[in-house]
Amino acid sequence: MNEQLGLFPQLTNEENRQNIDVFDINTNWDDFILDGQNLTSQSNSSSMVILGDSLSVLQHIKTGSIDLIFSDPPYNINKDFGNNKDKWDSVKDYIEWCKKWIDECMRVLKDSGTMYFMTATQHMPYLDVYVSEKYNVLCRIIWSYDSSGVQSKKMFGSLYEPILMINKTNSSKYTFNYKDILVEAKTGAQRKLIDYRKDPPQPYNTKKVPGNVWEFTRVRFKMDEYENHPTQKPESLLKRIILTSSNPGDTVLDPFSGSFTTSAVAVRLGRRAIGIDINDEYFEKKDLSEFSITVSPEKENFKGYLKVYGQDYSGNVSEMVKSKGAISES
Repeated sequence: MNEQLGLFPQLTNEENRQNIDVFDINTNWDDFILDGQNLTSQSNSSSMVILGDSLSVLQHIKTGSIDLIFSDPPYNINKDFGNNKDKWDSVKDYIEWCKKWIDECMRVLKDSGTMYFMTATQHMPYLDVYVSEKYNVLCRIIWSYDSSGVQSKKMFGSLYEPILMINKTNSSKYTFNYKDILVEAKTGAQRKLIDYRKDPPQPYNTKKVPGNVWEFTRVRFKMDEYENHPTQKPESLLKRIILTSSNPGDTVLDPFSGSFTTSAVAVRLGRRAIGIDINDEYFEKKDLSEFSITVSPEKENFKGYLKVYGQDYSGNVSEMVKSKGAISES
């Protein structure tokens, strides 16, 4: 007997809550993957992780099948990922490699889909020009973060990373769920100012759509979400991207998954996820239960599930879910 969890518990923080009480994803991965038997992968009903070179694996993904892509590739700055290089012979070689995976990602993206991608500040201008000419740039985003306290004494330290948000053409429809990502507007919420230009005068809004400068703390050692990965991105950043540019039931792809944070956040928010990484260490240690909707009946207290979904239940999770009528048995 297998028990499939069809419930996505609401998160405790009001900012994280989604109007998803029951959402059952039952995926036939053949709808997305060609010749999947030739890939090294793990999968369940909501997520698939694939071991391999991204360019090669992307060729197995069907054209126009993906709703949202988040791509965080190596930056060509000599980071140590264990078994693969982060240093090309020249900037030109690196840029040409990036163009290849960008084109493959845009091939698998739906006409209504969106891609966000990152790279080092010194390399993004080259790729910005490339995608501006070939596709359509929706937004240029700055992820700003705090300093670790160790800064150069010869120049201004780099405290941001660029993110490019693109789609296929300037006439393509795309998803932008602005109501799901509202943040505090200090003018109205804290300063309580009045807009006297209106008749009659009214208080300024207390909520607003974020601008293109995003402030999220980098993932630090001993943080709850920390994984032993040199370029792990914060869940809060990925949450904003996924909420903005996809809907429940959509498919999210991360071709350079690393710690597979994108997959975990996507499934938590009721999406299905495909993650690719070339490093067998990250692939082999990835427990799909971390971002699974499957609960084994023998697990009396499934802490992995509880941590991912942000709610601290105690006792038997299966009984808790059964009480809400969310488990179907087969």
